[in-house]
Amino acid sequence: MSTEYDDRPFIAVTMGDGAGIGPEVTVGALVHPSAYADSRPVVVGDAHRLRLAAEALGLAAEVVTVEGVEDAVFAPGRVNVIDPGLLPENLAWGEESAEAGNAAYHYVRIACQLASAGRVQGICTAPLNKSALHRAGHIYPGHTELLAHFMGVEEVSMMLSTPKVKVIHVTTHIGLIDAIRKIEPGLVERTVRRGDEAMKRAGVAQPRIGVCAINPHAGENGLFGYGEEAEKITPAIERLQADGIDARGPLPADTAFFLAGRGDYDLIVAMYHDQGHGPVKVLGIEAGVNITVGLPVIRTSVDHGTAFDIAGKGIADVRSMIEALRQAAEMSPRLALQQ
Repeated sequence: MSTEYDDRPFIAVTMGDGAGIGPEVTVGALVHPSAYADSRPVVVGDAHRLRLAAEALGLAAEVVTVEGVEDAVFAPGRVNVIDPGLLPENLAWGEESAEAGNAAYHYVRIACQLASAGRVQGICTAPLNKSALHRAGHIYPGHTELLAHFMGVEEVSMMLSTPKVKVIHVTTHIGLIDAIRKIEPGLVERTVRRGDEAMKRAGVAQPRIGVCAINPHAGENGLFGYGEEAEKITPAIERLQADGIDARGPLPADTAFFLAGRGDYDLIVAMYHDQGHGPVKVLGIEAGVNITVGLPVIRTSVDHGTAFDIAGKGIADVRSMIEALRQAAEMSPRLALQQ
């Protein structure tokens, strides 16, 4: 037996909405041969539901309940679960319910408690359903805001990651007019700094960051828009560059994504939701990962929803969850040897 110190980070994996494909993608990712290569993931979810999901997928999985991450054993085919016992055994697949929404809420709460206590070094989440969350009385726009609440963080950023490009968003779940009003140099600067830090944590020593403009052709010297680039973006880029951060722009968004796709940039900064999400989904949603940066720990997630229409049928695509877990391991700190 090897006596080599195990520095793999512990990752809390939340099962998401039990009526959706969360249980299937979770168990599918954790029995994948690569599951324990670089991290020690422990599910926060429902053991019975995970067994049903494994059965639907035709997978041989040993689903074992544990009291805490310290009790988990990481053997191929074994799935360790912290189960707070919140779901009824007869929960229907593919139906929105307060019970599933409430359970998904508490899975995230427990994962955040583990992270805040230093017992896990990262969080990886399967999808929850916003309507079910609201039906249970938990009124949050989505996962990102829920995580920020439990972690006591006022401002976080959403990053989307594909094999070709990573994108961080200055604004996300607000209307386009509201987004343009909200964008200002301080927010742009803080967003780029969070992205720069996350890329460095992932091993990119000097990230090359392309910052998108708001208007077509970056405003084309005042031809389009009302000087938003000069007012809202350029001052932030000047401050960032003065601090040694390689941020370039404002760039026409179509050009920025073209250049990133061929490898000129490590990270693109999108000003609003669709400016970033559209290109990422074209580049490959099946392997896309949603990353929350600005929390005490990194959080990764699949870039798809609960897919109620196919839940429980054993046809869910688990590739995004596998990639989300891989990136959680990659971007979470290795455990230092205690002296």
